[in-house]
Amino acid sequence: MSERPVHELIKELSLVLVQLSDKVLENFFNALHAVKHQDEQRARQIRLVDDEIDAAEVRLEERCLAFLALQQPVARDLRTIVTIIKINDDLERIGDLAVHIIDRMPEISPKMLESFDFEKMGIHAGEMVKKSIQAFISKERRLADQVCALDEEVDVMHRTVFKRVTLLMKSPDSAVDELMAALSISRYIERMADHATMIAREVIYLVTGEIVRHQEGFYDQLTE
Repeated sequence: MSERPVHELIKELSLVLVQLSDKVLENFFNALHAVKHQDEQRARQIRLVDDEIDAAEVRLEERCLAFLALQQPVARDLRTIVTIIKINDDLERIGDLAVHIIDRMPEISPKMLESFDFEKMGIHAGEMVKKSIQAFISKERRLADQVCALDEEVDVMHRTVFKRVTLLMKSPDSAVDELMAALSISRYIERMADHATMIAREVIYLVTGEIVRHQEGFYDQLTE
């Protein structure tokens, strides 16, 4: 590893991260499709792909740690590797959410799913992940800020699902188990958007050296 130029190594690790993000997103949308259509064969494939994602996440982290040990990067290069490690962890967690969705498949019917607009919610969260990765590739603060601002839209969708589920549960003949499964799926999609936001914040750290996770008024600044 040490015989190659540092910038080439970083570019290669970044490419591996982008490829992992593509695989994670594809598996997540396959999970939503499988639940919608009660596709057990696809559900099994999703679990196998998640194992591949887990293994890829470990390999990438090991390569990043080896880079830190051998190259001892500083300044921008150091921030880049730290950012890759953190984004890598977020992507693995999004991968886990696909499996959580599949776990809910036996508990919910296609009819119940159709009554909630999870497809729109999932597409929105998926676009947030794509945009956050694009922000990482282009090192663009503006894109990262957009992702952070979009998180509230998914939060609103999730709150709408929560309120509807709560209302429906008041009916004596309500399908409580199915409604709870629907609420869980909504929560998984909302968590995906949260991870996209965390990726965007790591990009802001990469570009500016500024840690924005715990800053008060951060979202207010974005909307001004």
